[in-house]
Amino acid sequence: MTRLLRRVRVWGARRLLASVAGLALLSPLLASCGGSAGASSGPVVLNFYNFPDPSGAVQTAANDCSARSHGRYRIIYQKLPTSADGQREQLVRRLAAHDDTMDILGLDVTWEAEFAEAHWIVPWTGRYKQEAERGTLPGPLKTAIWKGQLVAVPYNSNTQLLWYRNDLVPHPPRTWAQMLQVAEHLARQGKPHYIEIQGAQYEGITVWFNTLVASAGGSILNASSTAPRLGRPALKALQIMADLAHSPAADPSLANQQEDQNRLAMEAGTAAFELNYPFVYPSMKADKPQLFKHFKWTLYPRVDPSRLAAVTIGGIDLAISAYSRHRSLAFQAALCLRDRHNQLLAAVEGGLPPTLESIYAHPTKSFVAEYPFYKEIAYELRTASVRPKTPAYQNVSIVISHLLSPPSGIRPRQTLQAMRAQLVNALQDKGLIP
Repeated sequence: MTRLLRRVRVWGARRLLASVAGLALLSPLLASCGGSAGASSGPVVLNFYNFPDPSGAVQTAANDCSARSHGRYRIIYQKLPTSADGQREQLVRRLAAHDDTMDILGLDVTWEAEFAEAHWIVPWTGRYKQEAERGTLPGPLKTAIWKGQLVAVPYNSNTQLLWYRNDLVPHPPRTWAQMLQVAEHLARQGKPHYIEIQGAQYEGITVWFNTLVASAGGSILNASSTAPRLGRPALKALQIMADLAHSPAADPSLANQQEDQNRLAMEAGTAAFELNYPFVYPSMKADKPQLFKHFKWTLYPRVDPSRLAAVTIGGIDLAISAYSRHRSLAFQAALCLRDRHNQLLAAVEGGLPPTLESIYAHPTKSFVAEYPFYKEIAYELRTASVRPKTPAYQNVSIVISHLLSPPSGIRPRQTLQAMRAQLVNALQDKGLIP
């Protein structure tokens, strides 16, 4: 478990925290490795650009699919920088230069619209599209669709659960209002009572807001992604965030907290609740075995008692470069990389929640051992929300995160009015983005 914890923490720090520490680009020599290979010199080389995976699961999958191709292709795993921003920067630079050594691209689930609009990736059609959609959970599938076209295939996903201490909370709350009431009651008793969540000025607070808006039945943008929608659901979301920030349930460092700080606070014993990704489970088990006995989980709390929560999901989708010289083989290889066998491998070895229904419906013993909460994850992936789908997503996220952090500064109606105006500019690339 210690080995798994190290892998999950590294992945969680890179992908789930959505931090923006840039790293240097890979060397041109490495990136072009084998790019000129053809049928006369052996298997076709397919370059697979993806996040750096310390578990080895991605490399194992690349080797497995290469072997299963029976000499038709060989997948070369090209590791992108650790940070999401660094990954996007390298992909954009190469694609803008029409780099024909790029074949399979591991995209953050917020990049598809931008890459598709720039014609850097090609749609999935025909039998490849049918196979990509078959058995894929609805939530992850939504991340891969832009303007009615499937432009990528879901590779892995992630979703937040409500983690709580059952020695403090015998019966977990179903709604945000109930959770605040319980936390305030614990505070009056002098017991651990904080609700740990992401309040820093970064992608995490955008995810929190989007989840609340979607759970209230709304969306940040309209259906065509051309203008803000917001409205009453957004007002409810802002009120919940402000209520937490001004209650005893708020961690004093809320305005600086990201996912890993939430994890550490829960392990320190000062919190009763934590909204976070599954990487916290093996961490608590390894670091705080006594507290782990009381560490439980349930579905994300609702905004309205009568409406299911719609949790914002993350993950990676696989797209095919428009400049690939071997598109047909690249489609086949991408399908292999995300098949049941390799998604199970990535889940058990790398801590990456799968996107295939069959893995949750017919789980293996090793999967259940690592994901005892797999039913809750599957449920949330079926009812998930996705972040605003727009080529200008980076602008949209920056506007939201700057307006919402610190959460104690939220004034629901004023903040909503400012957000609406700034989102209009962000969608049109007008004005100064904070």
